[in-house]
Amino acid sequence: MTLAVFTLLLLGAVPIALVLALTAAWYIVASGNTLLFVSYPQQLFGAIEHYGLLAIPLFMLAGELMNEGGLTRRLIDLARILVGGFRGGLVYINLVANMMMAAIVGSAASQIAIMSRAMVPAMEQEGYDKPFSAAITAAGGLMSPIIPPSMLFVLFGVIAQVPIADMFVAGILPGLLMGLLFFMAITVIGLVEQYPKGDWPSRDQARAYLLMGVPAMSIPLIIIGGILSGLATPTESAALASLAALLIGRYVYRDLTFARLPDILRRTAFNAGLVIMLIAAAGVFGWVIIYEQLPQMAAAWIASLTTDPFIFLLLVIGVLLLVGMIIDGIAALILVVPILLPIATQQFDITPYQFGVVVSLTLVLGLLTPPVGAGLFISSSMTGVPPMQIFRALLPFLAMSLIALILLAWQPWLTLALL
Repeated sequence: MTLAVFTLLLLGAVPIALVLALTAAWYIVASGNTLLFVSYPQQLFGAIEHYGLLAIPLFMLAGELMNEGGLTRRLIDLARILVGGFRGGLVYINLVANMMMAAIVGSAASQIAIMSRAMVPAMEQEGYDKPFSAAITAAGGLMSPIIPPSMLFVLFGVIAQVPIADMFVAGILPGLLMGLLFFMAITVIGLVEQYPKGDWPSRDQARAYLLMGVPAMSIPLIIIGGILSGLATPTESAALASLAALLIGRYVYRDLTFARLPDILRRTAFNAGLVIMLIAAAGVFGWVIIYEQLPQMAAAWIASLTTDPFIFLLLVIGVLLLVGMIIDGIAALILVVPILLPIATQQFDITPYQFGVVVSLTLVLGLLTPPVGAGLFISSSMTGVPPMQIFRALLPFLAMSLIALILLAWQPWLTLALL
């Protein structure tokens, strides 16, 4: 009956945070153990009492300040120096700029919104197909959950009780692998579609782009450098990145004015509030799941299917692809990790870092797949392209993402080599 209530609320377009909180409350009533309501508020607030979660609104703020302060545009110009002269140069520029932004924003949905506004009109002006332009921009958002910093990694680190900094390091090689596979897809598509050869910037242009791009590139260096050197925690690095983005946007590029700060802070607070509410509600729901001993039942079922770690991870990928199509990635992560992580580590000897990278990338694919596909609708609202047209153009990149997932499940060293 509890499952029926959960499904009914979900299909009724009730916000996912309310779905989780109401389902947990229904379970308590249906079980007759109403004393559990005494612990309900404690579980609700206990889910968000973690220092590492402060990194989420700070990374959101850094992304907003970068976009408003002109740093995003300078990163795009910097990418022109690296890949602008290849066939389909603007497509490569889009992808490289997305990789740079992934090292700052940490949220796939936010990155898709920011880069869609910046890149799709420019690609359309140069004659690129608009659905493809929207698709490659949305595909770039897939790298946000694995190229550090990553909101999903922050949450996974909190839930799994592993160092968030180590999770960030574990995502570096997988992020580069994703970028390489996407480059291969773009190369093939460019040859088939005969995209025009790009133009390399002149020496003077390259020098100007480099000089203007260096301050913007300091943001990911502050984040990654602070974490890897041990000088700052991920939360402190996010705070420093936000401060740097504010100072650079205001005093170096002068695109940002203090009059716009209230709107920036309001958007950040609203978006962060949605995420924190979701974490709190999912914490209560996860408490109910553990109380019902679902992890133990799931462990017994999976153990009856296979004893091979690779096959286990393939099963996890298959299940989570379906879950991610329906439930928000953050909520799904909070729901599945308490169930599946103990099975992965205890029965299959899979490290939390490999498991976290595989789970995070798998769930974020749901952002761009029907029937829910929030990323598709974000991209559609930013570009005016129907969601299904974007999805069809996305298929080669989704296929490359699945290849990356299989490689990450098969070869643990891809996540562990830098630890």
